[in-house]
Amino acid sequence: MKKIETGGISYIKPVPGANSDWYYGTNVDQGDLYEAETLFKDGVRLKGRKFCLVHYPDGTVYDPVPEEDGNYCGEAVFENDGIYILSVDFYKSLIRIIRFDCIDHTSDVHAELPLSSVKDCYNLRLQITPVTLSRQCVGENEFEIVWPEKISFKMDDHDSFFLRDNDRLFFNRWHEKGNGSDYEYWEETVVRGLDGNVLETLPGDVMLMPNGEFWNLG
Repeated sequence: MKKIETGGISYIKPVPGANSDWYYGTNVDQGDLYEAETLFKDGVRLKGRKFCLVHYPDGTVYDPVPEEDGNYCGEAVFENDGIYILSVDFYKSLIRIIRFDCIDHTSDVHAELPLSSVKDCYNLRLQITPVTLSRQCVGENEFEIVWPEKISFKMDDHDSFFLRDNDRLFFNRWHEKGNGSDYEYWEETVVRGLDGNVLETLPGDVMLMPNGEFWNLG
């Protein structure tokens, strides 16, 4: 059994788009980004969130984002030999997208936005491709792209954004009807343009495969 020293992080998961070569993990102190933001607004001192990358198969661990008070990392995605990490510094009121270069193993700030760019950090996350910072509020059916474009529109009930292919945005939509033995549940994929208009509706799910191909399962 190989021992991986992660500094106390006990769970890692694949970086989307990275062909299973890279994994990332964080500690779970003070919850996710939105929960940390709520604590910050309540006056609670925020410890920095520890974030690590682990390369497979050698198990080398990298710490691309300094662990600093008030600095909280979210999710990571892979594109063009880089891993992009969402980072929010609540004390400096900044959203940063950090790029870790998978070739030379250096990190830099790829983009920086004021925290006031978003209403709050609820469902604030990175998606691909290209690398996109999005936010959605399911209860209010609001969807927005915060970066690199600034786009917003209303989703339908039960919609959830999960993937981008340039000017095509993929939303999962679930349905249910009936009760008891008559109960039915199913899902479909709704593809929208950047203007929010529906381009097509596909049965089942869509997955981005390691070779860049999209698979429609259903």
